[in-house]
Amino acid sequence: MLATLNQIWESKVLRRQILFTIAGLIIYRFISAIPVPGVDLFAVRQVFSRNSLLGVFSVLTGGSANNFSIVLMGISPYINASIIIQLMTIVIPQLEALSKEGAAGRQKITSITRWITLPLAFLQSYGMILLMNNAVQGVKVVDTSSFATILPIMLLITAGTVLLMWIGEVMTEYGIGNGISILIFASILSGVPGIVGQSLGLATYNIAQLFSFIAVLIVTLVMTAFIVVVTEAQRNIPITYAGRSQAGRQGGASHIPLRLNQAGMIPIIFAVSLITFPQVVASFLQNAKSEWLRTASQYVLENFGSSGLIYTSLLFLGVFGFTFFYVSITFNPTEVAENIQKKGGFIPGVRPGSKTADFLGDVSNRLTVFGGLFLAFIAIFPFVLNGIFASFQVGSVPLLIGGAGLIIIVGVVLEIVRRINTGLIMYDYDKLY
Repeated sequence: MLATLNQIWESKVLRRQILFTIAGLIIYRFISAIPVPGVDLFAVRQVFSRNSLLGVFSVLTGGSANNFSIVLMGISPYINASIIIQLMTIVIPQLEALSKEGAAGRQKITSITRWITLPLAFLQSYGMILLMNNAVQGVKVVDTSSFATILPIMLLITAGTVLLMWIGEVMTEYGIGNGISILIFASILSGVPGIVGQSLGLATYNIAQLFSFIAVLIVTLVMTAFIVVVTEAQRNIPITYAGRSQAGRQGGASHIPLRLNQAGMIPIIFAVSLITFPQVVASFLQNAKSEWLRTASQYVLENFGSSGLIYTSLLFLGVFGFTFFYVSITFNPTEVAENIQKKGGFIPGVRPGSKTADFLGDVSNRLTVFGGLFLAFIAIFPFVLNGIFASFQVGSVPLLIGGAGLIIIVGVVLEIVRRINTGLIMYDYDKLY
């Protein structure tokens, strides 16, 4: 271990990349603690302590929402813009053509994503302000009666999102991994010390809380190991190329790796956004003048709450369904089959052309079934665990890191490890030659 760390430090490239990434994270954590002027921070903390939906959002933003920071929205507008662009690439031929132009096309798509992020961040800032103002009756975070008061706050929050997006992209260019993913990774981990402190504090008054905390710690470790295994799992489709020489022999062999979890975190983001939308609308209508609107909003909040059976069931089905939807628009078996045929390759035992496309589609669908079930289980696992604690009548303790957060953390850590290993190989190669 120490020898590996010493090798990493001796490599100038790796040392510079790691130090740059750490510097970016320090800057991010610093600006996340800077509150927006003109906001009642006491009211903000009241809102987040009494609203579970906003509490989840606070965890994902690393506590910046709790402080009503200048980076209140985190990089969620950028993530939403990226998802929109991915969907539009399937619908708009010009974007689809750009996606096939290599590095130049990807650079143009990234530029378009940035421009879409700007209006999204502005609109989401207004929606977030209204949501927090209406989340708890009688508690106002921001004075929305004057447009002159709310506009500077919205502009400042939007600027914070753009700044964070820029930091993430600079970290991607000069750091050790994907900067945006690393920022999300840091946001999730920053909430762990608070949960640990809260759980241990409660354990001093109730010993059952200590047993629950130990159980949660063990479950978190087991879940992490399970997610690592599934994340790394893949089906290798063998490809044979005729007429190519490899190691002095005629012909060559390769493979197409199809991951068990091809969709990553996107289906969970889709499903949570869709299922929580009725709750968000209901929060706005709690203080409506119409009696039936107030009744309807109360019904939605009581029956579609994040701890209810309806919410959990819809979340499971939503994640499973969106997994198939996302894989269907990102993996095109026909296009892959055509590319294999153009390069003179074929899958052993499968005829080129439509038969190859059908074979790849069948394999992808089978993998997606297991991948969708995996993501759906991860999404509802916190609610299942709380239900188990309630059935045994022991103290309930929140997970140190939610299932969705664990997927992000595992993915980021594995990517960083791959980058470091590649860097070490290049360092050894440079020493030899």
